[in-house]
Amino acid sequence: MRHVLTALALAATLALAGCFADSKAEIVKKSEHAATKEQLRKALGDPDTLNKAGPLEEWVYEASDGVVRFPILGDRVGPVVTGEKAKN
Repeated sequence: MRHVLTALALAATLALAGCFADSKAEIVKKSEHAATKEQLRKALGDPDTLNKAGPLEEWVYEASDGVVRFPILGDRVGPVVTGEKAKN
């Protein structure tokens, strides 16, 4: 019984954590003056997903209503791209 209650408490905590994620608009607003990787990290923290291909990086932040992607070349942040969450 104790394990069941622990599992239910963990599931509830994870479900609530998703409720407090910023929206795409809030993420874009917080990052609007970020021109470098360090400025973006200060504005939003570390990305939820980091994709790399040579000198190109893509920092992906999960939002309550989708995802926000930042292309980065070298140290410079490119134009923001928003999208839907991947379907499983």
